[in-house]
Amino acid sequence: MIELLAPAGNMEKLDTALYFGADAVYLAYKEYGLRAFADNFDKDELKIAVDKCHALGKKVYVTLNIFAHNKDFVNMPPLISYLNEIKVDGILVSDLGVLTMVKKYAPNVEIHLSTQANLTNKYSAKAYADLGVKRLVMARELSLDEIKEIRDYIGDSVEIEAFVHGAMCISYSGRCLLSNFMTGRGSNHGECAQSCRWEYSLVEKSRGEQMPIEEDSRGTYILNSKDMNMIRHIDLLAKAGVNSFKIEGRIKTSYYVASVVNAYRRAIDLYEKNPNGFVLPEDIAFDLTKPSHRKYCTGFYMKDTKNNECYDTSKPRQNYDFMAVVTDKFDGGAVIEMRNRFKVGDELEVLSPNSYHNSKIKVEKMTDLDGVEVLDALKVQQKLKLYTTVPLTKNDILRMEIKKN
Repeated sequence: MIELLAPAGNMEKLDTALYFGADAVYLAYKEYGLRAFADNFDKDELKIAVDKCHALGKKVYVTLNIFAHNKDFVNMPPLISYLNEIKVDGILVSDLGVLTMVKKYAPNVEIHLSTQANLTNKYSAKAYADLGVKRLVMARELSLDEIKEIRDYIGDSVEIEAFVHGAMCISYSGRCLLSNFMTGRGSNHGECAQSCRWEYSLVEKSRGEQMPIEEDSRGTYILNSKDMNMIRHIDLLAKAGVNSFKIEGRIKTSYYVASVVNAYRRAIDLYEKNPNGFVLPEDIAFDLTKPSHRKYCTGFYMKDTKNNECYDTSKPRQNYDFMAVVTDKFDGGAVIEMRNRFKVGDELEVLSPNSYHNSKIKVEKMTDLDGVEVLDALKVQQKLKLYTTVPLTKNDILRMEIKKN
């Protein structure tokens, strides 16, 4: 059975991932993860997260995957012991020193090797397995054929996890110092400024004259990678021996998490019903154009990597806006919490794991919680009553197509 593994940058995103069908989530404590700009979790929140997931039969993996320096180990042992105590299901590491700490202070927790460790061959895979690692997260630079070779070499005793969707790094699985040199923010301590996404121009040194690499003067985004999207090829990933399909995005929005998890949940369920005849329905593929994303590619999986970079722009694209989230229901409608402005007469679309997913709602009547009619929903996070025959459920999302001029 394939595991769908989703990012949880905070508790709201964790709840969203679980509601939309994730089998497991990965998250971080306030330190030692590689997403310092996510909200992340304190110790109390980690315990709540584990209890929530386990109550639903889901799993929680905690990232301790920084490239650790000596000072990073001062406060690490008590945290690892705490993760053992609250029964997290796995700890992701990229550093051998951290690995030894986890073996010592969390003997009951599985060790997962982070993609930051740059595992690119079957001999390294076997070596890590011999060290007690129970799951290997493949480097993004591997092809499906190479992953299959690793699976055949190590057998079934160790799980394989691979990224299937989200942003990619232009450097070798995150081993990059652009952010360090240009902003003083350590990319390998979770503070990457994404300098590779910036606009650059070529300057002739002796005259200081700007020489744009493209035809115009905007500069070039030559370091700017496209986003990975493997939803049409989940059958090939499964046949290569991948157990866990991982979605990138701990600093992405709840709307992004909901959209991507929902699409992959539906695709995986269809695949598992008919592994040999899997064909992705176009409506599922189209759903992935609705949240914010860059141009899509298949990364290195198919070996054809010549079109993996976006040279024209670093700006993401988005076809739909996140308008509101459902917080409750009542006879004749649902209570919603606003995210973006919409009015009576607008048409909303439902994002839901339920059968009414993609249903259209023509907004005909809204009131505030006191029953006062609202014609124009202006206030972010205001709660309103939306009257509709669609049986909306808590955590459903309402979105609206962005009209192109």
